[in-house]
Amino acid sequence: MTISLFIEQILNGLQFGVMLFLMSAGLTLVFGVMGLINLAHGSFYMIGAFAAALFAELTGSFLIAMIASFVAALFAGALTELIIIRKIYKRDHLDQVLATFALILLFSEGIRWIFGAYPLYLDIPNSLSSSFNLPFEIIYSKYRMMIILVGIIIAIILYFLISKTLIGIRIKAGQNDREMIGALGVDVTKLYTIVFSLGAALAGLAGALIGAIQSVEVGMGEPVLILAFVVIVIGGIGSIKGAFVGALLVGITDTMGRFLLPSFFSYFFDNASATSIGSSIASMSIYILMATVLIFKPSGLYGVKK
Repeated sequence: MTISLFIEQILNGLQFGVMLFLMSAGLTLVFGVMGLINLAHGSFYMIGAFAAALFAELTGSFLIAMIASFVAALFAGALTELIIIRKIYKRDHLDQVLATFALILLFSEGIRWIFGAYPLYLDIPNSLSSSFNLPFEIIYSKYRMMIILVGIIIAIILYFLISKTLIGIRIKAGQNDREMIGALGVDVTKLYTIVFSLGAALAGLAGALIGAIQSVEVGMGEPVLILAFVVIVIGGIGSIKGAFVGALLVGITDTMGRFLLPSFFSYFFDNASATSIGSSIASMSIYILMATVLIFKPSGLYGVKK
């Protein structure tokens, strides 16, 4: 194994991690502020990907497609919160799980009815379709590097939004004492709509960005949603910093596990067995990571005990 190949896999892990951050940032805010278990969060990821594919086909512009993914998921999140989610805030978690699971089925069948059952494909723009040279003779995709940079920029923006602005202060206050901020005159209902819509929009953007690497298809958000839940458990519920660190840990652990473990087991087994065993353990690696974190930090890396 060369240094260049090792660093390339680290970069792939970072790219996967920032995509998970975009998915989990909204999810951790929704659960931390609103106490809502939202299984339908992956559907906004799917909506963003399909919106991007549609507008890329209509306009031929990748930038417009990315903006469309953000706006489409934002509006879908706002409408969902206003029409359905608002009615289940005070219900127990089982009711929330059942309601948001029903939303998954509704969104999936709606997308299948509009776009059909066949996957769509979102082309990478010509300016980002090539690779460029990095130190240590690394040749890396411009598009994947763009995803890393976009994720880092959004993480910085979210940090300042939550830490330095009035709306951020209200969001943090809502995590600790919703009744008190309501008594102080803050419109909690409007705050919930903003948080939910922003989370949906970020998930939609993540779906659009990854849709240019994978196919855009019905149900694409559910596997990523599971990983997003792992991220917020590791990072700590309600923490943007925790979501970012947790996402990078999960992304790098998963990518490096799939890269290194088959090679490690090849010293003890034949190639076919080594690949099978290594891939199986690599699939478990993020859950082992989560269990290890919870043993020492039951509230997550940056979670707050209540």
